[in-house]
Amino acid sequence: MITPSKRHTRLMATAGTLGGVLALTALAGTGNAATSGNNAGNSPKPQAQASRAGAQDASDARIGITPGEGAHNVGITGPVKVTVSNGKLTKVTMTAVATGTEIPGTLSADGTSWNPNGRLAKATQYQVAAEAQDAQGRPATGNATITTVSPANDFIGHLSPMDGSTVGVGMPVTVTFDKAISDKAAVESKIRVSSSSGQQVVGHWLNGNRLDFRPETYWKPGSTVTVQLTSHGVRKTVTFKIGRSQISTVDARTKQMTVVRDGKTIKTIPISSGSPEHPTYNGRMVISQKFGQIHMNGASVGLTKKDGKPAYDISDVPHAMRLTDSGTFIHGNYWGADSVFGKANTSHGCVGLKDAKGGGDGGQPAAWFFDNSMTGDVVIVKNSDDKTRLAPDNGLSDWNVPWTQWVSGNATG
Repeated sequence: MITPSKRHTRLMATAGTLGGVLALTALAGTGNAATSGNNAGNSPKPQAQASRAGAQDASDARIGITPGEGAHNVGITGPVKVTVSNGKLTKVTMTAVATGTEIPGTLSADGTSWNPNGRLAKATQYQVAAEAQDAQGRPATGNATITTVSPANDFIGHLSPMDGSTVGVGMPVTVTFDKAISDKAAVESKIRVSSSSGQQVVGHWLNGNRLDFRPETYWKPGSTVTVQLTSHGVRKTVTFKIGRSQISTVDARTKQMTVVRDGKTIKTIPISSGSPEHPTYNGRMVISQKFGQIHMNGASVGLTKKDGKPAYDISDVPHAMRLTDSGTFIHGNYWGADSVFGKANTSHGCVGLKDAKGGGDGGQPAAWFFDNSMTGDVVIVKNSDDKTRLAPDNGLSDWNVPWTQWVSGNATG
């Protein structure tokens, strides 16, 4: 069962002009962000989520969710559909993220498709979760989070992390809009972020739809971060706490990961990172989601064999934590030989830690790391063969932007 842990607050923003001047009119609820087991997102240069070794009992069922993970401006009638090939759907739920309200739907008589009943609400974020089985009873899962179209002059923004949450020192404040913002200064002027540590916090537009805030260095452990959103003289406040500091460094050359908590090394773990053909990104990444178990499919990130089949299809990858939107995870690996960890880089771009099938052995390195990590923790990869630049908006990769460049991306000066 996929259990996403990254939380969002939803806010409605009404544009005062066509240029996108923001007036915050409401803040509503919290919910779970989702990642699709069959769709890893739309970021460039996908990195796959699993080793070259494939699970022998992978399901033949293939779930498709239309319009797909991360879609914005989705129509309120007709376009949402869940389908499956080589199997039958066993369960589909569609939930409004802000309220938790489940949307009723209809499963086709042959069990191969599902549609919501009636119209969806405008300017609303929905989470779709689907389960299926193939002819041999092997399970498959798919998930997607979509946002429906808003009125002509409205914008929907999603603020992360969640009010009242505790996160690691690397968690930026992220505001993602469903439409590109033209008057960035006007929008940014309505949002203020501060820390009880006294650190200077600056906003930076990573693209036309996303505004992130962070200090020059990681947040101070134990501090409280306050986000203030102002509209027509009314202020809404969101706060979250920074937990202990945990920085884990993966050395692709030595194939070891060093876990440092509050300045002290607490564990060194043998790993297997990306192969020479599919090297892991170098750079500073942040854990954005945690999954006790997740389905990973090479086709979702464009990795297929000559016959068109996925390069890998593993339905039950344990202890998986997302590092980038394009599909880089640090996760448990039960299919690799013991000799792999600390000795060879064999994955399609992820970082693998030794684990047991089902993830039930708490003594395995992957289980330990999962249990001792939180969203917002930093994972640094170095000495990988990868020569590309990790885009700062690919996941929560903000810390790869030098401070002077970060400040220059502030729209309010």
